[in-house]
Amino acid sequence: MTERRDTSIRSIRRQSALPPWSYKAMLVLAAAIWGLGTVVVKSTVDALPPLWLVGVRFFFSGLILLAVCFNLVRTRIDRESIVAGVFLGVFLAASYICNTSGLTDTTAAKSSFLTSTYCAFVPFFAWAISRMRPTRYNLAAVVLCVAGVGFVSFSEGFETLSFGFGEIITLVSAAFVGLHIAFTAKLSDGRDALTLTVIQFITAGIIGGVGGLFVEGMPDWSVLADPVVFGNVAYIVVFASCIALSLQNVGVAHVAPAPAALLLATESVFGVIFSVAFLGESVTALMMVGFVLIGAGIVVSEALPIKKQRLDAGAVAEEEMRMSEEG
Repeated sequence: MTERRDTSIRSIRRQSALPPWSYKAMLVLAAAIWGLGTVVVKSTVDALPPLWLVGVRFFFSGLILLAVCFNLVRTRIDRESIVAGVFLGVFLAASYICNTSGLTDTTAAKSSFLTSTYCAFVPFFAWAISRMRPTRYNLAAVVLCVAGVGFVSFSEGFETLSFGFGEIITLVSAAFVGLHIAFTAKLSDGRDALTLTVIQFITAGIIGGVGGLFVEGMPDWSVLADPVVFGNVAYIVVFASCIALSLQNVGVAHVAPAPAALLLATESVFGVIFSVAFLGESVTALMMVGFVLIGAGIVVSEALPIKKQRLDAGAVAEEEMRMSEEG
């Protein structure tokens, strides 16, 4: 099983056209865009209901991305890509419908951190789906990340362990995000990431729109005449969807699922920063502890394995040199 996991990671690296760090940078940039996106959605969800907001967001994101990448998509699309893209689009729609609905009943800062608990799900989902066994570093990082989320989520005091609809549905969203990342890592192999993204967007947009029509009824489209609402929707469509999810899907195709999830979990840090800056939400001492724990989780996941590889390589080199001298 370990050999299969190593082979999978080597396969990912062989397909890389850019240095490995660049794909990790894509994931962090996507997280930063989403951190601000959570604030924007929180400000917009009262103008457009959740299902319709998801439908508008992804349908128009899909059309824009298709127009920009039409020649590439036209040459790369095939039946397998369509099936994979539709499959991933269902999880994408489910995660964002739950997340957007949760924002009607919780703060943007809490939403960012609770959503980041997907980093706890991803290593195990990837193990079940792709047989990529989590390492002890992955497991330690998950513990640190979840502890950090707990400190932030219950920043008013752990005696107030009360979860409302907003918090519960946001955690459900996190599980769908974890499934989406794990399946994306598996289904991206041998397929064009941008083509899959276009199909996912259009699928999620249709699901959101149809669901909105039956569940929420027709919204008041006149709200888009408000420059603030229109600007928020434009940011959600272009930056938080087209750009950020394209960065995620390309990055996840080249970075193993567990570390990819932790890098994307920095969305929570950006989300709180932007929530404080733009919505006036407060930061407590417990939130700061949460920041530190999540940062430590990322270090454990990213830095310690690299250090161990270097130490192991040094030990092997020393052993080879010793054997050569003895020979």
